[in-house]
Formats: sequence, C-alpha cells, structure tokens
Amino acid sequence: MNTLTLFKNRPFASAIAFAVATAIPASFLAAPAPVEAAAGDLDRAVDALRGIATMKADFVQTDRNGQSVSGVMTLKRPGKIRFEYEKGVPLLVVSNGKSMYMVDYEVNQVQRWPIKNSPLGALLDPSRDVKRYGKLVPTGHSDVVSIEVRDPKRPEFGAITLIFARDGSAPGGLRLTHWVALDAQNHRTTVRLRNHRYGVSVADSAFTFKDPRRTSRRPG
Repeated sequence: MNTLTLFKNRPFASAIAFAVATAIPASFLAAPAPVEAAAGDLDRAVDALRGIATMKADFVQTDRNGQSVSGVMTLKRPGKIRFEYEKGVPLLVVSNGKSMYMVDYEVNQVQRWPIKNSPLGALLDPSRDVKRYGKLVPTGHSDVVSIEVRDPKRPEFGAITLIFARDGSAPGGLRLTHWVALDAQNHRTTVRLRNHRYGVSVADSAFTFKDPRRTSRRPG
C-alpha cells in the first residue's frame, strides 16, 4: 500500500493522524517520575496547551509501517487546526473548532466527524480531555513529560499520548514535541513537530477549505 492510499484510510486520518516519526527512546521509560512531580506536570501540560493562542510548526507524520509524509500544522485556539501536506499529497485535514474534515482533492471527497470523536480532541480542548482523562506516563527523564489521554468508556475514540520537552521559551514552560495516536484497532500513527512558531498571525480563513464537490468555500 502506498503512502497516499494509506492516508485516505479514515481510521488513520481520524487518529490524525499522528504521532512521532520514532518511538519514545527506551531510556525515557526506565523509571517512574516522583508522585509529587507527576501531579504538577499534569497541570503544567494543561497550562502549556491552554497557553498556545496560535502556533505553526513543521510536522512529519508516520504510520505503523514507517511510511512518512511532511507538511505544516497551524493551530489556533479554540479548537482550530490545519494540516497542510507537502506538494504531491492532495489531502487536507482541517478543523473549524467543532468538526474535523478530511478533504481528498484527488477523488473529490470530504469526510467529516466531530472533534470529540478524534484523539486530537485532547490537543484541541485540553481543559476538557487532558484533565478528565489524562494520566502521566513515567519517562524516567526529568526533561520529558508524557501524558496519555483516553476515555475508558469510549474506546472507539482511541487514545493519544502527548510528549513535551521542558522549554522555558514555550507557553507554560513545556514544548509539545510529538504525539502518538492509537485508533480503536491499535493502529499507531505518529507526528513529530519542529520549528515551532508561537503567537503568529493566523486568520480564521486558514480553517476553511475549497470543497471539491462544489465551488463554494466551507468551514473546516
């Protein structure tokens, strides 16, 4: 299966897509963090996500078979996100704050689903998901904070693990470096971020898309 065919698979896209191009180093999993630090780090992770008003970052998205594609992610609170893929990949994943859309310009199709049904809900609505369903995953590394978010009552929504690095220049002192998303079939997708740009000017029109089924623009 080639990369483009794979990226049209809806579970793959709704997992969004995404986590890290490489697995978490084994050394990060060597020992649990102190209980006291764990409680504080969960709050700090939520504060870090809430502290991102706008952000752009380059991403590399990798599937369970090791196939990768790159692009640019644009995030704007509350709840808006856009994954613009590299040239040659005729797909767009975009959220208008309520719904997520996957637009396939090759076959002129649009898929839509609620943000809350996607693992990315934890990234787009940290006040709801991270605090209620999140737990710290021991890393054994003082500069790495890992949060797993899943709703045990809704396993069909999958899970996402958000990995942060301590960084005084990032909102809340934590920089989101990558995430690992699992769908209900335990298919893992990873996304690594780099070249973070915070506080950039982002118009709401960035979260619309040209609907291939008609000529009008629709919210995305």
